[in-house]
Amino acid sequence: MNKKTIRDIDVAGKTCLVRVDFNVPIDPNTGLIADDSRIRAALPTVHHLQSKGARIVLCSHNGRPKGKVVEELRMTAIRQRASDWFNTDILDAGLPGDNTDPADVIAKLAPGEIAMLENLRFNAGEEANDPAFAKALASLADIYVNDAFGAAHRAHASTAGVADYLPAVAGYLMERELRMLTRALESDEKPAVAIIGGAKVADKIQVLANLSKRVDTVIIGGGMVAAFLKAQGYEPGAAEITDEEVHAAGQLLFSSPAKIMTPSDVVVAREFAEDATPYVVEVTDVPRDSLILDIGPGTRVDYADEIIEAKRIIWNGPMGVVEWESFSEGTRAVARAVAVAPDAFTLVGGGSTVAVIEKLNLRSELTHVSTGGGASLEFLEGKVLPGIAALDDR
Repeated sequence: MNKKTIRDIDVAGKTCLVRVDFNVPIDPNTGLIADDSRIRAALPTVHHLQSKGARIVLCSHNGRPKGKVVEELRMTAIRQRASDWFNTDILDAGLPGDNTDPADVIAKLAPGEIAMLENLRFNAGEEANDPAFAKALASLADIYVNDAFGAAHRAHASTAGVADYLPAVAGYLMERELRMLTRALESDEKPAVAIIGGAKVADKIQVLANLSKRVDTVIIGGGMVAAFLKAQGYEPGAAEITDEEVHAAGQLLFSSPAKIMTPSDVVVAREFAEDATPYVVEVTDVPRDSLILDIGPGTRVDYADEIIEAKRIIWNGPMGVVEWESFSEGTRAVARAVAVAPDAFTLVGGGSTVAVIEKLNLRSELTHVSTGGGASLEFLEGKVLPGIAALDDR
């Protein structure tokens, strides 16, 4: 963690532009926020800045309006929910270039008070990392604080460009994410296990390659199981698999410094449907007309045995089609094993994976649940994230 944080600067009397990740799910029928955990995650940073006498300007994207104003993607409901959690009225500051002047609202803030900009992605300059838009954002504040780890893998105006014009530091959430992810990759706590699920090998091959050099065992789950089975000479069922995926799986299986664990049995169905009839088969007997939709009961035991012996666990991606009850038990079994691993450092990331943790009420049993799906995955791949690189070094 060689980046400056809000602990390293004096914010008293200063205006801080705080990039948060308030891209929360909103029910299109009711307009209500379904999950406000990302808003709550910003509380420590906001409270610190308030306690030090800073004026706070929150900014975030919401959805994918593609540079246009989309009424249902306005920040109104988010600003109201944040006001409840932060126990203060958060002012609507509008957005530069949106026929409003945020500076007028921000100038009226007293120390400790908060304003929020409109959806950043209403301006096409945000995703284009347009210097003019970045400079307009920077003109609103004295200091830039990035607390949006979930957007740190994007080189956008509010995540990277604005840091060219202001002192740029990490908030508490960003700092914790970096510390936990760095520990996950670089700690010498052993044995270490990485559990990686997902639909396709192509989506996860980089993280698999990087983690296989940093852990003792890599456990494979999800739709990409089919490619690994084919690479081992087994019938993969009806899954569409490219030669490149089979080659990548084979390379990992036969040249990885870590042990690669693949299923011994799987749950299959003859159609990709929630009400499809599930069958358990050995991996040597997968029917050609069937799809692999979960790991089997024998594999769940094998995986759990490996997991509970670990002292460092990294998990990203479900073991099956977790949204459907008949094909979710593999993911649940892994979640329970991760949660009960004694004295283990545990890091979990990925939207569907985190959703299972929440549903089973296991969050408190884990060391860290990452707020960034794509960002945490790219970090685990070993990539430099633009939103982190842009921050000032200590």
